[in-house]
Amino acid sequence: MSGKALSIPKELVLEMYKKMQRIRKFEETAATFFSEGKIPGFVHLYIGEEAVAVGACANLRDDDFITSTHRGHGHIVAKGGNLKLMMAELFGKETGYCKGKGGSMHIADAELGILGANGIVGAGHNIAVGAGWSAQYRGTNQVSVCFFGDASTNISSFHEAMNLASVWKLPVIFVCENNLYGISVSQERHQAIKDISLRAAGYGIPSLTADGNDVFAVYEHVNKAIERARAGGGPSLLEFKTYRHRGHFEGDTGAYRPADEVSEWLKKDPIPRLERYMLDKKIADEKRISEICSEVEAEIREALDFASGSQVPEIGTSVLNIYSDLVEEARVR
Repeated sequence: MSGKALSIPKELVLEMYKKMQRIRKFEETAATFFSEGKIPGFVHLYIGEEAVAVGACANLRDDDFITSTHRGHGHIVAKGGNLKLMMAELFGKETGYCKGKGGSMHIADAELGILGANGIVGAGHNIAVGAGWSAQYRGTNQVSVCFFGDASTNISSFHEAMNLASVWKLPVIFVCENNLYGISVSQERHQAIKDISLRAAGYGIPSLTADGNDVFAVYEHVNKAIERARAGGGPSLLEFKTYRHRGHFEGDTGAYRPADEVSEWLKKDPIPRLERYMLDKKIADEKRISEICSEVEAEIREALDFASGSQVPEIGTSVLNIYSDLVEEARVR
């Protein structure tokens, strides 16, 4: 683990561990109910990548912004999203974040700065830049963190966003979660470079590549990028190498990945890795770790109870809440 960990307060380490467990348990629950046919649509799980979202979001204020992806549950949980509303949305219930209309890939919470998970690959780049421009224009000292995958850096929106953020010195931190695959295509087959951080050079943006399964390394690097952004230094591109334990989506067997590769990455699972660190540094003992896991499991049960006790939306509501508040109000008037 990163040496920076020693300077992180014990309470924050425990909170990061709890959030990583919260993401893992939420995703495992989603996998179970999806396999039973109880969750509609597609589900892309974040299992194995928890350290990136948690390490990054541990640096953010409630009013800071994030943009997410189709694999967005982890980002939303890490930013403080409500598990009950998330679970209800997955089940297509009217009590969900988007009243059951968005599903797994389109969860948002503007009050927490969560500008939305997005089913369109690369769609979050320019939204994050827009949020960063808004913060700069209003002088609020907010930052915008854009989460995205390796393959989305091949899309024009990534380069447009990087260019504009660089020219205007916007407070945007581009966080690439490089899990080595774009759906079923390995990075070495869809890019001629090994490190995506190299792409920042064309825009004069500072960048780095680091271990995405080390929550402390993620925390440290994002912390520095945020400090720079708040001080008016402009954007950064941070690439974190990580690995999804499941297929691209639930139902994808992942047969295109070599067995030895999967085995090696499973050994780098960020959660047991953090557990070993906490035990070694006496931040928590086995009993405290077990208590945290029990607390998280209780939260997941409450979220499931909330979702199962909620109703599906009435057919007549299908035309409501599909525009922004201002457009909706104007339409009603």
